[in-house]
Amino acid sequence: MPDFAARSDRSLATCRRYQLLLLCATTFLAAPSLAQAAKPNIVLCMADDQGWGDTAYNGHPLLKTPHLDAMAAEGLRFDHFYAAAPVCSPTRGSVMTGRHPNRFGCFSWGRPLRPQEITIAERLQAAGYATGHFGKWHLGSVLRNSPVNPGNSGFDQWLSAFNFYDNDPVLSRQGTAVEIRGESSIIAAEAASEFIREQASQSKPFLAVVWFGSPHSPHRAAAEDLAHYTGERDAHWLGEITGLDRAVGLLRATLQETGVDGNTLFWYTSDNGGLKRESSGGRGKKGDVYEGGLRVPAIIQWPERINAPRVTRVPANTTDIYPTLLELIGIKPTNQPVLDGVSLVSVIDNQSDTRPRPMGFWKSTQSGISTPSDRWMREELAAQQAGKDYHDVTRLVIDAGQIQTTVPRDERSGHAAWLDWPWKLHRIAGMKKQPNKVVWELYHLEDDPMESENLLSKESERAEEMRLELETWMESVIDSLNGEDYK
Repeated sequence: MPDFAARSDRSLATCRRYQLLLLCATTFLAAPSLAQAAKPNIVLCMADDQGWGDTAYNGHPLLKTPHLDAMAAEGLRFDHFYAAAPVCSPTRGSVMTGRHPNRFGCFSWGRPLRPQEITIAERLQAAGYATGHFGKWHLGSVLRNSPVNPGNSGFDQWLSAFNFYDNDPVLSRQGTAVEIRGESSIIAAEAASEFIREQASQSKPFLAVVWFGSPHSPHRAAAEDLAHYTGERDAHWLGEITGLDRAVGLLRATLQETGVDGNTLFWYTSDNGGLKRESSGGRGKKGDVYEGGLRVPAIIQWPERINAPRVTRVPANTTDIYPTLLELIGIKPTNQPVLDGVSLVSVIDNQSDTRPRPMGFWKSTQSGISTPSDRWMREELAAQQAGKDYHDVTRLVIDAGQIQTTVPRDERSGHAAWLDWPWKLHRIAGMKKQPNKVVWELYHLEDDPMESENLLSKESERAEEMRLELETWMESVIDSLNGEDYK
């Protein structure tokens, strides 16, 4: 089977020239809308491994999440929101691009963005926004001179980790390793809050991307969060979720204190399904293409535009964040690569209760790449203290985006799914025990959220329609992977 970590023979300089031309065109086309006074501020907040049911507002019997509960009670709550992938890096890439992560080779954890991709941070940066990233990156390097660090992906300011990070971490501030004391989620929220205050004082619109490292294992809750769960078996896991909830509260308080909360879109979600099957909201958990691995909590709070609390059952996806923000801000980019996401503006404005097209999922058989953030960042700190630029230059990921081989259009191994609500078709192929067998399953999610009754034989005509749509979409993904979108 061809290696999905395919690399591009296009030079990085050519890619950057392409990006500059594209972004200039974007800014020009966005100019009429951006002349308006009330450009919304954006906060994109993401947990790490928080499942659909891992909040009090979704019924967890033990968790204390008062700030998320308040957001859900005051804003727009999504009951069928999906991560683009069942593991972290791919979903984060989908937020940045609006595209399924297989299109740019981000198949599993630790795999980077391609520099050829145009991120939402670059779009907003070109449109006059201040941009900041705080917390877990996991889309490449966080070292200086890397083509896939946050700075080269559109962020003016960044305090970021290679991967998941714990309390008292070493993080990268614009490429400089810094040691910080404190609870991990609070550290990201405090850095983002400082950024928000800076922009609010200058009346400048901002994008703050705040990606927590909790509740990823191993779990190590701060004492004040752990105190809520004395005697509980999963006390540290529960405490980490309460810690990230405190961080959400800090961000909300900062928006209120600076007077920008009314015109700030605060979007909260998670990067994949949770670690506990009993609260995953469906069959399976993190790593699965079944509901438990993909369905995640999601809330949008925006007081000036969402002035009454609502719950929507419209299926939505992390790929939708990018096109939604483009429409809200009035950016109409030229030469936009294929998008998998759709704009949710009509859902936000309570003008639609349906999704305009299905969504595809595809977990390939490609493995993840180890990125032990704590060890790497401590080694970088030691190297800098010794007067060296880097401990290991391979961590710059300078070959990201090089496509040296192409993948056949009929390459379809892995677990894919096509969700045309309420129907979900699964295609499972290339598994270790049966490498040449393709297994199909069809479920009606409204009646069967646990995906327990395979209706393939009863709904053969529907399944055939969906099969054709899924395989056509998979061919399109392979085209993107092979670099067709960059020509």
